[in-house]
Order: sequence, then C-alpha cells, then structure tokens
Amino acid sequence: MSETNDAKSENCQVSGAQDIRTDWQSGEILTILQSPLMDLLYRAQTLHRAYHKDNTVQLASLLSIKTGLCPEDCKYCPQSAHYRKETALENNALMDVGDVLDKARLAQRAGATRFCMGAAWREIRDGDAFDQVIEMVRGVRALGMEACCTLGMLTEEQAGRLADAGLTAYNHNLDTSPEFYSEIVTTRTFQDRLDTLKRVRGAGITLCTGGIIGMGETEMDRARMLQILATLDPHPESVPINALVPVPGTPLEGQTPVAPVELVRMIATARIIMPRARVRLSAGRRALNKEAQLLCFFAGANSIFYGDKLLTTANNDTADDLALIKEAGLVIETPAGSREDDRPLARS
Repeated sequence: MSETNDAKSENCQVSGAQDIRTDWQSGEILTILQSPLMDLLYRAQTLHRAYHKDNTVQLASLLSIKTGLCPEDCKYCPQSAHYRKETALENNALMDVGDVLDKARLAQRAGATRFCMGAAWREIRDGDAFDQVIEMVRGVRALGMEACCTLGMLTEEQAGRLADAGLTAYNHNLDTSPEFYSEIVTTRTFQDRLDTLKRVRGAGITLCTGGIIGMGETEMDRARMLQILATLDPHPESVPINALVPVPGTPLEGQTPVAPVELVRMIATARIIMPRARVRLSAGRRALNKEAQLLCFFAGANSIFYGDKLLTTANNDTADDLALIKEAGLVIETPAGSREDDRPLARS
C-alpha cells in the first residue's frame, strides 16, 4: 500500500470508519436501502468522508471501439443482434488502434483520467482483434491514463495478457440479481459473469462491476445484486450504478424511468456496504437535473462518465459537468492521485 493510502487509513481510524465486511446478508442490505432517506444519506456521507477525504471525483471517458451485432440478447441493449431491425443501430467494425488513441488523447485534454474501451462481443477471441485491443491498452497507459476494457467473457490466459499490457480495470457488470437475471439475459448465465470476474481478479486487474435498475426488478433484486458485489473479497474497486435508458426497439423500451431518488438510494447503499469502492454515477445521469446529480454526489458517488456518449447513448454536456463539479466544490482527480492504479495482488 502506498504512503498516501497508509495515511488515509490512519485518518479513517480516527473518523469513525467501519470495518470492511464481506459477509453482508440481502435482508440487512434491503433494510439499509429502504431506510429513511435522511438517515440513509447521513450514514452514506459520513462513511464517504471517512474513506474519501480528498473529496475528488474521477472523470472517465467511454468509447465504443466495436459497435453492434452482439450475439447476446440483453433486453436493454440496442447493440444486440437480436433487435438490430427494430433499433436500426449503425454497426461498426473494430476501430484502428491509432484512431482509438486519438480519442484517448482528446479525452485526456478534456480532463478524463480513465479511458474505457467497450466492444460488443459475447467473448473476446484470440487473434488479430485481441492483439489490437492489447495495443490499445498499452497506448492508453503510455499516455498516463488508466485503461479499462469491457469485452465480454475472458479466459484466464486472456486476462493475463491484458494484465501484462497494463490494464487498470475490467468492466463486467452483473446487471441485476441472480434471481431476476434470466428475465433480462438468456444467452449467458449469471455464473458466467462471476467466472469472468474471478479470472480478472486472479490476473491482478481491478474490478469495475455494478448493475442497472429500472428493468422491472424488485427492491429485493436490487439488494441481492449489491449483496453479490459486497461479498466479493476484496470488494470491487469500481461500482457503476446505472439507471435504465429505455431504447426504442429493445424489449425494455416501454419501461417507466426510475425516480431519481431510487438512484440516490442505490448509490448511498453501495457506499455504505462498500465504503472503499469508487461508486460511479453512470447511465441515466442525463435524465437527472442538477439538484438530483448533486444529491448523488452527496450520497457517495465519486466518479462519472464524461463525454458526449456512453457507447451508443447520449451523455451530459461536458461544460455542464465541469460547472456542476465546480459548484459542488469537488476536485477533479489527477492521474497521480489515482488509487486504483495500485492494482491488488492476484488471488488464487
């Protein structure tokens, strides 16, 4: 652990920080999720201050490096080949390495410290495409940025190659609870997702994994999803909390958008049960007004996706984001201040 983290741990001990637990039960998480809002926010903000004294927010940029024709049938996703006629999404082959690195440089100049690259694959296959992704990771790291990928399922060998290339984090969301999962995805099992997370962790790469609310799940489903995350040992370093963006042509196009306070509750609960994690306010943020976004930061969010697009859906205006961060008195994280760059030791 770095000297900075050692000092932060000492600060936590004198500011009432709780022990890090990996034995959470779904019932107690549901109780937290449903607790009176003011009590929930107070508890979340207290822990947030204990574990994140520097009051920083990370700006992460997300680029779709290969778009559409995914064989998965995720009911929320316009990139699924199952709904290509209905969504009329423009499909794009894997981008050239040079073009991806140009996008990374632009994101870096705009203030992003993490560059995330997403490809619409069920699983990455060895060959030229994977070799290109490896070069992209090396190039992003050479810029001094954190590099994150979401490429679908991985083998142990592939996770090892990504680790050797310097990958900071791998995004692989659980989406929802194991009980509700088959209502959303049938082409991949919940255990498949857990197996990939285990391989990524075993390679020494940090985990970026969370889920989506607003797909028709119950509050217990939300608590169960958080329980799965909070019983991983160690906890994921990044936990993106997404609100469904209903896309015309997908099976979930008619879902009623979740109320902003439901997103706030999820962020606060994630902060309480995984206090060291970076909680990322992700998809659905564009539908929030300024006050709702500020409440999400107060609840414990300390990272946002920054830029005009989240893979295939629109995102907030960058100038508005910078103004909001300034108004909230937050500090934009610099690469030197990144905690996640110190990757955990590989677990057997």
